[in-house]
Amino acid sequence: MTVSRTIKNQARTMKGRITEELGRVTGNRRLQRRGRTDRVSGSLKQAAEKAKGAFRRGPGSGPR
Repeated sequence: MTVSRTIKNQARTMKGRITEELGRVTGNRRLQRRGRTDRVSGSLKQAAEKAKGAFRRGPGSGPR
């Protein structure tokens, strides 16, 4: 998992949270949906990166 991808995914998640909350405060459902989509997308990409990293390391290569 590269640092740049991690930062990019976390930024997308945070942007989504902010956008979703802004939509909630203003009552704009479209903005809420866009924020939720960004938040979930960032979270899923982050989880996929973690899973890829776990498979790359392989069994038995973790801390003992």
